[in-house]
Amino acid sequence: MKIKIKILFLLLFFCAACSNPPVEKPKELVEEKKMIDMLVDIHLAEAAYNHLRNRDSLVERSNSENFYYSILNKYQTPDSVFEKSFIFYASRPRKFEKMYRQTMNKLNEMEQEYSGRNVELQKLELQKKKE
Repeated sequence: MKIKIKILFLLLFFCAACSNPPVEKPKELVEEKKMIDMLVDIHLAEAAYNHLRNRDSLVERSNSENFYYSILNKYQTPDSVFEKSFIFYASRPRKFEKMYRQTMNKLNEMEQEYSGRNVELQKLELQKKKE
């Protein structure tokens, strides 16, 4: 099912990017900052799902759509509004690329923050063992 969602996004992106003229702005549009936050959460959810799906029985019985819909619920955004917004932004490749760079930057910052904390926790554990 995850593959279907990715294929849908890719198809929507290519169709939107190649269409002439660009897609009109939908009446209900997810604002740019919120869309970036949603994309960050989608990437995190996909990573968590892929990491845990063979290790956790709850995740194993679920599918990636559950993660997708939990993110939509978190941001109180209907799936139709998200999809229309995604298509709208994807139809403007330069803007969409900028948004995706910001998404990747946030993910990189989160990774660095986590890695740094992980190192700090290891140092604290070593200090406790020495005492």
